[in-house]
Amino acid sequence: MAKLYRGYILCRLSKIGSEWTIVDTLKDMNKDFSEDLKVTYASPIYGAWDLIIEASFAQLEDLDKLVTLIRTNSTLQGSIEETTTFVSSKPDYPWA
Repeated sequence: MAKLYRGYILCRLSKIGSEWTIVDTLKDMNKDFSEDLKVTYASPIYGAWDLIIEASFAQLEDLDKLVTLIRTNSTLQGSIEETTTFVSSKPDYPWA
């Protein structure tokens, strides 16, 4: 199994109230991704951003595919105004 990095995508919504629709859309899309790219968590959050998405990926290009999909998918594009992405610097970093 490949070493996996983690990425976090924060989303600001242009369509308030669509948070759970976006989460459900990402869950449905997840089954079409390869083993090298998975959305591992998504949830509405409080603060300046409206939604957080966590993903695991083997290569930076995999994360780029996900971010591009979020920005161009017709369902998501109409609800998401802005994104910012954070990337872990080490794969499979042990927490404990």
